[in-house]
Amino acid sequence: MPAMSRGNYLLVPAVLAALILGAGGPAHAEKGFGGGTDGQTEQRADTSDDGTVSVTVGGVVFDRSKNGGGDSVGALTSSTSWSPPPCWYAPKYTPEQLQKYLEPIWEAGSTGYEWDADQREKYNADDEKKGFNKDKSGKGYWWGSYVDKSYPPGWDSCDEDYFWVDLGDPPPADIENAVTPEVLAELAYAEIRVPGTEVTLAPAEATKVNLPTWAWLDGAEFKPVSVTASVPEIGVEATATAEPVSLRIEPGTPDAEVYPASGVCEIKDGRIGEPYAKGKANDTPPCGVKYLRSSGDGTFPLRATVTWEIHWTGSGGAGGDLPDGTFGATQDVVVQEIQAVNR
Repeated sequence: MPAMSRGNYLLVPAVLAALILGAGGPAHAEKGFGGGTDGQTEQRADTSDDGTVSVTVGGVVFDRSKNGGGDSVGALTSSTSWSPPPCWYAPKYTPEQLQKYLEPIWEAGSTGYEWDADQREKYNADDEKKGFNKDKSGKGYWWGSYVDKSYPPGWDSCDEDYFWVDLGDPPPADIENAVTPEVLAELAYAEIRVPGTEVTLAPAEATKVNLPTWAWLDGAEFKPVSVTASVPEIGVEATATAEPVSLRIEPGTPDAEVYPASGVCEIKDGRIGEPYAKGKANDTPPCGVKYLRSSGDGTFPLRATVTWEIHWTGSGGAGGDLPDGTFGATQDVVVQEIQAVNR
């Protein structure tokens, strides 16, 4: 069998004993960020006594109990070119687990004699008491890479070999995407789900040419949502919170006017826009659209996109902001050629 490359070596699948990721009986496991790991950490969900569901994915535990719910929820898209880490490093093995994982690989000779010899020397494998840092059992972990299983660009960039970190110490500063509160916040960002953005319109069934159409979103649905990501073994966590701040309306045709003129409706008192009330048919809505021509036998694709501000807090008083996220949807609007209507 040909010798494996260093990158491939790090991705060799193995079954990891359930020691490193905490106790708790397995429950239904839902797919999270990455949808799993490189095969060495089991994905599972645990339910606590208070009903909080935590999902372990890629060495990180995600608490989604304060996330958005419902059939129309979706993931945020960053308003910039920023994206969450495509791979990361987190605690992976105790000394005994790493020994159990590596020694069968070396014995099989699948990675080549020279590589195996270098690895045995690196981990001091011939020392029964201190090899693999067994003299530090319970005082730290061997860290390794985990991969976002959607395989975005850069998913294979975490090619550092296993490295040791003592409990209480930060990971090496020169290893990018080793979990810190900020990295956990970025991973939590990718887990956030927000409600759908179908706006309520008045008139509801079909609007009219040159008649202001009121648009608003249910204030009860548009409230902050959050996800907490943690690595309990090292006592590090972060919570990313998304708060709705505005709604952008795009009428689906240039023959239309939007209210306000910018097309961006700011959130006010927990609501975006204002529900139509009887007697306001000719008033200018704080959020809405006026179509200047009919849709004929078809419809106009009105698109509504909500912008969410993202901030995070984490262990040790850490915190900050992440790029705004957006989530939108398109709905068909019928516009009829009628100049006047009673409402």
